[in-house]
Amino acid sequence: MIKKTVAVLCGGASTEHKVSLLSATNVVRAIDRSRYDIVVIGIRESGEWYVLDASSFLIGGSNLESVRPALEGARVAVLPGGGPGQLLDLSTGLLLPKIDVVFPALHGGAGENGALQGLLCCLGIPFVGASVLGSAICMDKDVTKTLLVAAGLPVVPYILVTPDAITTYDAAVQALGWPLFVKPACQGSSVGVQKVKSRGAYESALVKAFRYDRKVLVESAIDGREIECAATGYREYVTSGCGEITPHADFYGYEAKYSVCSLAEIKVPATLPPQVSEEIHRLTQIAWQVLECSIMLRLDYFVTVDGDVYINEANTLPGFTDSSMFPKLWNVEGISNEALVSRLLVLAEERFVDEHKRNYPRHG
Repeated sequence: MIKKTVAVLCGGASTEHKVSLLSATNVVRAIDRSRYDIVVIGIRESGEWYVLDASSFLIGGSNLESVRPALEGARVAVLPGGGPGQLLDLSTGLLLPKIDVVFPALHGGAGENGALQGLLCCLGIPFVGASVLGSAICMDKDVTKTLLVAAGLPVVPYILVTPDAITTYDAAVQALGWPLFVKPACQGSSVGVQKVKSRGAYESALVKAFRYDRKVLVESAIDGREIECAATGYREYVTSGCGEITPHADFYGYEAKYSVCSLAEIKVPATLPPQVSEEIHRLTQIAWQVLECSIMLRLDYFVTVDGDVYINEANTLPGFTDSSMFPKLWNVEGISNEALVSRLLVLAEERFVDEHKRNYPRHG
């Protein structure tokens, strides 16, 4: 069997640069070397692309403190056209192995908001993750919620705030209750998210959130369990069981997710009443279609003591770190990281072939 070449992209000009390196480490470990050759492309925070040595890249750590942010290697450019993506070593002028499929182990910023996906479409390279449209939708929490509400799905109540339209603390509390959450609209890994209980904290939280985004969400603080569900597929898709996160901090923020000191308990599978589990799976199936998702998705939920279910956020490039819920949800069903990554790569190529058809047969 002729092996194909998969490029794992990591790093990036994003606040989640280090988290991406942790995810990429596990993705590289999980790729079936009997089927694929591996090229690791590290993207510096300044934006340059470098080819890294796949074996030495395996940092072996499981937390942010173990990640080395400096990415060393041969700087490259990607040439469009002529089939699979062609890498050019900018220091030698030599062409490197062609790329058959890309696994973007990127989180946040241009790696997740549709920009990279658009570039890969222009280059004619299959890639893991949602389409340009699906990626852009799910990266913007305001757009995500708008579409989910239009489809009749339950979301955490919120107010959109911009520098030109600030909602006062009193007005926000009157509309959403107390306490509140303030979060940038287009960040992941809970970057910039703050729980506020006073007018002063609210003003400070807005200042911090506006450092990351021009759009900021002010949300109700739902008193409930944090539940997550995953899905994979293309034209046909499957959903996973549910997992639960119990934060030991005030909420499941950035430090709780990635600190060397565990600040959360992860339980897979979650213990839920059958009707609640069924509702979460129903909502996941609908949201998958409404949000234009494909290949993979993780949906985050809140479940109240009364059994009410609220969709919190959608993630089209969920993490693959040691503490990430997405692989754990499949592992507990007997699907290893190796099998999961292989499935995602195959799905990426299936979508690419399907999208380049000239005629689409009708079904049913």
